[in-house]
Amino acid sequence: MGSLQLKSVRKSFGNVDVIKGIDLDVKDGEFVIFVGPSGCGKSTLLRIIAGLEDATSGSITIDGAEVVTVPPAKRGIAMVFQSYALYPHLTVKDNMGLGLKQAGAPKEEIEKRVSKASAMLSLEKYLARRPAELSGGQRQRVAIGRAIVREPKLFLFDEPLSNLDAALRVNTRLEIARLHRELKATMIYVTHDQVEAMTLADKIVVLDAGVIQQVGSPMELYNRPANLFVAGFIGSPGMNFIDAERLGVTDAKTVGVRPEHLTLSRESGEWQGKVVHVEHLGADTIVYIESEKVGSFTVRLFGEHHYEVGDTVYATPAAGQTHRFDANGRAIR
Repeated sequence: MGSLQLKSVRKSFGNVDVIKGIDLDVKDGEFVIFVGPSGCGKSTLLRIIAGLEDATSGSITIDGAEVVTVPPAKRGIAMVFQSYALYPHLTVKDNMGLGLKQAGAPKEEIEKRVSKASAMLSLEKYLARRPAELSGGQRQRVAIGRAIVREPKLFLFDEPLSNLDAALRVNTRLEIARLHRELKATMIYVTHDQVEAMTLADKIVVLDAGVIQQVGSPMELYNRPANLFVAGFIGSPGMNFIDAERLGVTDAKTVGVRPEHLTLSRESGEWQGKVVHVEHLGADTIVYIESEKVGSFTVRLFGEHHYEVGDTVYATPAAGQTHRFDANGRAIR
């Protein structure tokens, strides 16, 4: 079991409030991802759950047991950091089993768990190597393996892929997703990369300035953002925001439409504008447009499209794919 409950969790550094009253329920076996901009408090919140930072106030329970005063080693958690934090003089095998050895586990049990974890992570042929003889991706797999052998109630990941190149990030992301399915473990994962969040999470927690802005499945956040912040943070390129008055919309302050929910034509459409920049990405074409009616906006088209800077174009929002927000930035349902 690995359920987690946070109630009114706060963290202050002097007069600065970093975490401002977090309430959150994580079910056993869920993959929950904290996302948000730099400085939003996501890593601090993860460290509070781990016990590496003390909460200023509030309650933290793991499997129904209060752990606020429990030291990290006794919380039943294992953490994978951005840095691999491997001992350079130890082999892969010894790095993975060190925590169990320090806890006094029998040698046979350590051998069994390390063997199982190394098989899951395809590390069997590297067990005799030292960290310097491994690639960055292999080192991160060793760090993940070290967490697996502890068989924790909670796995905590703090931006574990940020030191890897793009190809390795994709491969390791797939491995983490597979591990979650195989282990059926509760995982809490911090990232600033929304692609990781959208592809890995059962549930995403969007944070800004120490406050939860919205909690939901990836597609709930994409399709029904609670406010302007979530609408702008989830999705790439970001949602277009237009002053509602420009569109003659009287029951909202702001209208939002995602770049992929706009069609583009050279002949006719709702918003006339001129192309100011084009990004050809192969699978997608991103077109940046200036319009007298709605201002600047972006269109994302599937596949390769041949637009040039200066072209006159017409954009039209897809039916039922616009979002409305009130003067306080809250979504109007």
